[in-house]
Amino acid sequence: MFRHTKQLAYKVRVDKPNPVFAKMLQQAIGGVEGEIRVCLQYLFQGWGNRGPDRYKDMLLNTGTEEIGHIEMLATAVALNLENAPSRLQEEVADGDGVVTAILGGEDPRHVLSAGLAAMPVDSNGNPFNGSWVVATGNLGSDMLANVHAEASGRLLATRLWEMTDDPGMKDMLSFLIARDTMHQNQWMAVLEEQKDMGLPVPPDFPSSQEKEEFAYEYFVHSDGEVPDDARWTSGSSVDSKGRFGVRQAEPMGDVPNLAPAESRPELHSTPIPAKGGVLRKAKDALTP
Repeated sequence: MFRHTKQLAYKVRVDKPNPVFAKMLQQAIGGVEGEIRVCLQYLFQGWGNRGPDRYKDMLLNTGTEEIGHIEMLATAVALNLENAPSRLQEEVADGDGVVTAILGGEDPRHVLSAGLAAMPVDSNGNPFNGSWVVATGNLGSDMLANVHAEASGRLLATRLWEMTDDPGMKDMLSFLIARDTMHQNQWMAVLEEQKDMGLPVPPDFPSSQEKEEFAYEYFVHSDGEVPDDARWTSGSSVDSKGRFGVRQAEPMGDVPNLAPAESRPELHSTPIPAKGGVLRKAKDALTP
């Protein structure tokens, strides 16, 4: 069950409407780094959670919080579109507006499709893609995905903060950046709390069933110098189950040997001469 409150999660104020910045804000709504992605990601992870209820509750609480962030950003987009002319005649008369804004980067669909409102799209107008949502059913894997999602979201919010001089927009983005800080730490705290659940994912697969001699070796595929004191080339592994090493990469398999094309003439993989030739004879031999 979800409950809606009329007040926004945090104040949204636009001192000087900017249709171009409205388009930029769309990335924070429907982009791969956006709030729709993390909202659905946390909700689906929570709905499918089969572990302790504390993790399910945490995921659903945070996913619900993200709904409020989408509402804030949608309001910010609408406020940035305020007073944008809806007719080309106005643009021609005033010398600015829709056409000028289009040339400057505004999305005309904000007028044509949404009536000066936000849409579930990114800053290029591409619809939100549900394939970005990660919900594996493994808590450790999901937490790692969530850390990345919040990291890329916080990076986007800081870039948007740098791209506006509007005090109201900076204030709203500062709030979202702070919440991204909390959420990154939140997901990392779960990994810290459940160390045996984290790495490698999944931790319950028997190590005897993997090629253990390759499990902690850094393969070198270049002529560049490899630091022997780097964290990933020496010492105990992050999961504390092995020790890092270095191995010069070398082929350990055979040369691929596929069936010749003439064995499947119906696939037309290799041109067959019209008259004679080995391939023609092979085809004739295979044809009843």
